[in-house]
Amino acid sequence: MAREIRIKNSGWATWLRSRLLADNLPVTVCAAALMGLFGALATVVFRELLGWTQILLGGGDVPHGMVSLARGLSPWQRFLMPAVGGAIAGAILQLAAKRLPRRGAADYMEAIAVGRGIIGFRQTVARSLSSIFSIGSGASIGREGPMVQLAAMLSSLAGRYLVLPPRHLRLLVACGATAGITSAYNAPIAGALFISEIVYGAISSATLVPLIVSSVVANIVTRQILHYDAVFHMPPFDFVSGWEVINYLGLGLIAGLAAPQFLRFLDVARSAFGRLPLPLWARMAMGGLIVGALSVVNPEVWGNGYSVVNSMLHTQWAWQAVAAILLLKTLATAASVGSGAVGGVFTPTLFVGAALGALYGTGLQALFPAGDLSAVSSYAIVGMGALLAATTYAPLMSILMIFEMTLSYEVMLPLMLACVTGYVIAHRIRPDSVYAKSLASNRRARLAAAGGKDEEKSSL
Repeated sequence: MAREIRIKNSGWATWLRSRLLADNLPVTVCAAALMGLFGALATVVFRELLGWTQILLGGGDVPHGMVSLARGLSPWQRFLMPAVGGAIAGAILQLAAKRLPRRGAADYMEAIAVGRGIIGFRQTVARSLSSIFSIGSGASIGREGPMVQLAAMLSSLAGRYLVLPPRHLRLLVACGATAGITSAYNAPIAGALFISEIVYGAISSATLVPLIVSSVVANIVTRQILHYDAVFHMPPFDFVSGWEVINYLGLGLIAGLAAPQFLRFLDVARSAFGRLPLPLWARMAMGGLIVGALSVVNPEVWGNGYSVVNSMLHTQWAWQAVAAILLLKTLATAASVGSGAVGGVFTPTLFVGAALGALYGTGLQALFPAGDLSAVSSYAIVGMGALLAATTYAPLMSILMIFEMTLSYEVMLPLMLACVTGYVIAHRIRPDSVYAKSLASNRRARLAAAGGKDEEKSSL
């Protein structure tokens, strides 16, 4: 009732709501642009809070990424810091679960695909705060998941203020999520396609047009106005010969075989931690201890791996070093994800793909030292896209994301072949993508819930 009074007393809100309900395209596009602005600002706030947390935990020094922070710590500090951060992050989640009853969807994908577009404000803030402590203390997960969730939540609040029905509210939330993805990866087209291809499951002009507008606005705000740099600095792509597509076909095959095993390993880690007779904060502290122990061996396991991937793309790594960091990073990611840390697996997937590609390219150059082969960095770039396609089952989005990152047409032919091959092989082995399984679980939970309660009555 309170929301209805606010709408009645606000002429602009009433006008906007009526136009949105009438599916007025110009007004819908303007609303999408506004969601793009909100989403970009949300990601900026999250980044700044995470940066200050890293400064606080690092003893006042401004870190140049998590790996740089880890290298500046003693072995004991590297060992304990992820555990302390994990314990704090877990305590926040436990406290939120007790004090804040769930209202709305816990995840933006759930809100768009199977929910009513409602994302709980308090739960999102609590999970974002938890993720800041996990990621800021070295957890091997992506920061982009919480950033996108925060952006989508702001759009959900805007739509609920206007008392929009589920169909329109879901579209606004999708626009906010698109803005978050775009702000994170500097890939506006791929950001829109991520929501269309993965969350909606279909590409239509009715949804794609607002998503693209939101994506463009978010990109302009973060890159042109606030001058945030792209996370990956891609070298020029080197495609030597048309015959080399056979090599990239092999890379796609390897990615298709590796992706289901990577996802299965994460599932095993979740199951193993879930069976422990420990409270959540203790499980997350244990996951942090595992990451800390691995970081004593190699500090490059900390964080989402941006700096390590950039190093692989611009310097020549020995195959032993690539294999070692691939193994250690996979273990660290499984420990972080399995213990319950709030974060995304999108960026760790790009890391694993880059390492697989670099390892594959290094192997080819060792086998054919006099061969006419592309640089190892070219295989690392294609490996990122191939494994992404093989885990998300969204080859079109994966192709366009890597293309936007490189801005090189030379990458298209090998990338398309590797992504499609990886997708086909992985889909044959494992029917569900990294996101489909959780969406299906949420759908079953909603169907089993008490006779379809109306979530639109939930509060902030």
